[in-house]
Amino acid sequence: MENRLWYDKPAKEWKEGLPIGNGRLAGMVMGGIKEERIALNHEWLWKGVHRYRDNKNVSDRLPQVRKYLMEGDYETGTLLANQLFGGLGGKSGKPPRVDPYQPAGDLLFEPDHGPVSGYHRELSLDEAKVTVSYMADGKRIKREMITHMSLGFMIFRISSLDGPVGGRFRLHRTEDPDCELKCSYRDLKMSMEGSFKNGISFTVQADIHICDAASVKTEASGITIKDAREIMVYVNIGTSAHDKLPEDEFLKYPQPFEADWEELLALHIREHQNNYCNMKLELQLKDPEKPTDERILSLKNGRSDPGLMLLFFNYGRYLLCSCSAGGTLPANLQGKWNEDIDPPWQCDYHHDVNLQMAYWIAEPAGLQKSTEALFAHMERFVPHAKKAAMDLYGCRGVYFPIQTDAWGRSTPESFGWSVWTGAAPWLAQHMSLHYEYSLDKDFLKNRAYPFIKEVAAFYEDYLVEDENGMLQIVPSQSPENRFKGSGNLPVSICVSSSMDIQFVMDIMKSCIRYSKILGEDEEMICKWQHILAKLPPLKIGSQGQLLEWNEEFEESEPGHRHISHLYGLYPGDIISDESSPELFRAASISLKKRLEAGGGHTGWSRAWTACCCARLYDAKGAWEHTNAIISDFCTSSLLGLHPPRIFQIDANLGGAAAVIEMLFQSYHCHLHFLPALPEEWPEGRVKGIRARGGYTVDFEWTGGKLLSADITPSMDGVCKIRGVDKEMIIEDMDGSIIHPVKTGIITEFPVKKNKLVKIMRKK
Repeated sequence: MENRLWYDKPAKEWKEGLPIGNGRLAGMVMGGIKEERIALNHEWLWKGVHRYRDNKNVSDRLPQVRKYLMEGDYETGTLLANQLFGGLGGKSGKPPRVDPYQPAGDLLFEPDHGPVSGYHRELSLDEAKVTVSYMADGKRIKREMITHMSLGFMIFRISSLDGPVGGRFRLHRTEDPDCELKCSYRDLKMSMEGSFKNGISFTVQADIHICDAASVKTEASGITIKDAREIMVYVNIGTSAHDKLPEDEFLKYPQPFEADWEELLALHIREHQNNYCNMKLELQLKDPEKPTDERILSLKNGRSDPGLMLLFFNYGRYLLCSCSAGGTLPANLQGKWNEDIDPPWQCDYHHDVNLQMAYWIAEPAGLQKSTEALFAHMERFVPHAKKAAMDLYGCRGVYFPIQTDAWGRSTPESFGWSVWTGAAPWLAQHMSLHYEYSLDKDFLKNRAYPFIKEVAAFYEDYLVEDENGMLQIVPSQSPENRFKGSGNLPVSICVSSSMDIQFVMDIMKSCIRYSKILGEDEEMICKWQHILAKLPPLKIGSQGQLLEWNEEFEESEPGHRHISHLYGLYPGDIISDESSPELFRAASISLKKRLEAGGGHTGWSRAWTACCCARLYDAKGAWEHTNAIISDFCTSSLLGLHPPRIFQIDANLGGAAAVIEMLFQSYHCHLHFLPALPEEWPEGRVKGIRARGGYTVDFEWTGGKLLSADITPSMDGVCKIRGVDKEMIIEDMDGSIIHPVKTGIITEFPVKKNKLVKIMRKK
């Protein structure tokens, strides 16, 4: 039950469908009875109208903006900053130049049978397969759909053990005045070619393979098949995004018409499980034997269902695999699934939490292969990001925009929101995390450290000294939020927001640490240390709260959806009870105040809240807010929602990250077992969870307490564990007792590469 979503009726709308994908291609399966609809997507199908957009050089105006802000004239400074650095779109009254992510169209199938009974629709997370089955005309008919994880294309299979099957197939796309479309049907082949005005082109190709003698009728509007034992439809999509013909993409994915279904399925499952099954969470729970939508409805009505959270967690891991594991682009706002030609927010990449949140789960949950698409996205931007940093702000290094598309162009495109330099350092955190979890020194040397240095170079130039000798970040903002007295634009521009200070702290500390590890740039360490020493401190307000801005302003929206100033608590690690107890308490008060004022009112915002609660060791709060995602911000197919009922995948992936944080944390490379264990999960087992410091860990708990743990290090070193009590013993793989050193709440002992260490409760 914890690895399948199932229903006794078809989806009523697209966002209640069941998603499949392999990173490059994606499909949303409706499971219709009179007509099956599989909505198709390709990761590179962005319109392409603005692929080569650029910035004007306005860097000479930066001192003027800074003067207003440093003098406290935030209204004038905010307006002028947006006029110079805010770009189009947003509140400008002009359209942005971010290209919208586009649907490829639909594969439609009208079955040839009578009334249906015994309907069942299911997504298997273990197999990455959707199955629709029912009785019709005395036959059990089955429809199965996969997006093949290793062969690259989509397969739609219709079969029955009880007799022949048939129906009508066609391709379709929503009428779009900006897209010239042409469909053709011949020789069991269907093709739909599309071309966007002044943009890219694409082709959807569907090849039908039938078993045994069958009747085939080809018309100008579709292909009808009767009396087949089995029908297999191989679907592929190509685009001209890389300046080649769409059809050229098909050459990379030859279709194995001679292979049987079971062989193809086994190959697909094996590759999927190489990603999905690296980590496993097992709980001793009795799940109700009822459809997933009924379980969600019961939760909404106040009935407890602890197993539904386990399903939600596994679903989050599945979604990240399905939209990233084999892709070259990271998850956008909807992963890789979109049916709208004019989607909300262009279905784009938001760099001020949404994209980052999508990958919070990747490293600890054994989904590290999925991060390659994210890193490729970051590196794709670097050439233009360097030009943008100089054009906009006169700085070396890189500038990344707050929202963007697939084309690697660093241009601000949302007047009123865009004046922010924090996107690049936040993305850089993911490269740091990839190294911290893997200890892959080649990755550090060749990819992470070079990128992080570019981010550091920007701030080396961007920081400005004030009259007290402090280095300030100007202009600055706390993403998407505002305080009173800064004008009528939706975001206030300020001096050194808390989030931006934390970013610069992270970047400079990373540069110092990695420089020492690699033995490079030793002459720069003093400069980075100087910057750290001169940054303004994080401030605590009159009510004990962590301040969001440089002053204790009156908030325009006290219950704002963003909690940017808590970045250092989560996903960062600057703020902790061990290293900064005063800031830790202040962060807790800030979160409480935000929630009391109505915060957490989107799916992704509630996910971030749950993660912060887990870092605050608030098990009840973490459980409550993660459950609220399911009950308040999910469709019947558990897809996350942003009001008003807009699908956004970050709620799913951020919520799954919250589950990890409840069970296991490893910031500061301290292994911390069960830091916020919900009482609803009194016993369970985790296999294959990853920890910073290069560890893979299995552990088991009962009665809410750790029972045993197996720790496997990837390098020689010293393992640090938080909270091991006197009832635990530590042994090496030969059974010899290890006598650790305990300092306060930290227990330390030496480990050897690939040599397992066991922690056990005394019998």
